[in-house]
Amino acid sequence: MPSSKAAVAETVFVAASRFSVQASAEPGLMPRLLELFAKRGLVPDRWQSTLARPAMTLSIDIEIAGLERDTAVYVANCMRQIAGVELVLAA
Repeated sequence: MPSSKAAVAETVFVAASRFSVQASAEPGLMPRLLELFAKRGLVPDRWQSTLARPAMTLSIDIEIAGLERDTAVYVANCMRQIAGVELVLAA
């Protein structure tokens, strides 16, 4: 059975996780993205969205500090499953 010190050593945090999302401009899309953080008790440090007209495409950049690497990967994969999301880049 691993010790608690070993378990802590295996947890990898990144300084800040960044997500760049390209999506159709649909009502409810931004709250669905924000919900992925809210249900984990997290508030993004930065959220910037831009609407490109006439294509009606949203570009959303999100930054959040203190996320475990595995959680950041999981959140990015969840974002990709949201209807209307076309592309998610995570760093």
